[in-house]
Amino acid sequence: MRLDKFLKTSRVIKRRTLAKEVCDRGRVEVNGRVAKAGTEIKPGDTLSIHFGNRTLKIEIVSVQENVPAKLAAEMYKVVEETT
Repeated sequence: MRLDKFLKTSRVIKRRTLAKEVCDRGRVEVNGRVAKAGTEIKPGDTLSIHFGNRTLKIEIVSVQENVPAKLAAEMYKVVEETT
């Protein structure tokens, strides 16, 4: 699955266009490397997302196309959150 679509589907970022924009600005890393919106991700990958002064580090647990909002948080687990 594409990185921008995962961020939207898992509800880490609310809109796919915003997820693409964040990726294009180099604020998302996959396994320690800056990633573009089209980067393919899989379970086991680690994402670091930089929101201004805040950094969210998550590990991908599952990749699914359609997920109800209540189950979206089960697609990843938070490894570290820094402010």
